Amino acid sequence: LATVCALWVVLTAGFTGLLSFCLLSVAIGTDYWYIIDVHKPNSSSSEDYYSHSGLWRINEGRLRKFKIMLIFQFSTMSLFRIPDLHKMVVIILPLSLILLVFAWIMGLVSSLACSPKLLAGSAAYILFCSLFTLSGLCIYIRYSNKAMEEFQRVVPPETLSYVDVSFGWSLASAWLSFSLEIVTGLTLLLAARISQMKGHYDSGVAIAML
Repeated sequence: LATVCALWVVLTAGFTGLLSFCLLSVAIGTDYWYIIDVHKPNSSSSEDYYSHSGLWRINEGRLRKFKIMLIFQFSTMSLFRIPDLHKMVVIILPLSLILLVFAWIMGLVSSLACSPKLLAGSAAYILFCSLFTLSGLCIYIRYSNKAMEEFQRVVPPETLSYVDVSFGWSLASAWLSFSLEIVTGLTLLLAARISQMKGHYDSGVAIAML
């Protein structure tokens, strides 16, 4: 029974680890981290403006009114006017993705070896990787808030009333990836504990048979 439980726990950890890697890959490669929507009341749809940005580029829509377009371009480009924070984000998150590859390999090897120490080591490594993901996300939110503070400083309050700024689903995907990294690490710790208990039980049975 312990062997079956350990197998299911390891399979669960492998699935959550792979899903975490996929979600972080999607988050890094998509451009819906930061969304700005300009919609002036009593205006036609042609006067609305919508754009979304990612870690690497900004996708801008169309707008006929020059004044609003300038406001929007300032708000989006201000994300990239804090170079130090932006560089940290685009380095830490891809690095976390690379570390997850090695973590998945380590987890696979330790599960095949059925070694409690290797499983515990893999769990600790994955939890360490999650710190990189968490750091990257926190830094991104920090530098986005700084960009918004700069935007609010130069834009009149009446203009801010029809500018909607929000985080997108790419950031949500990255947060979900971080959560799954934690789940994977804790699951591997559970697998290590089950394997250790199984080893003690097998040793006790062997001694009793002597």
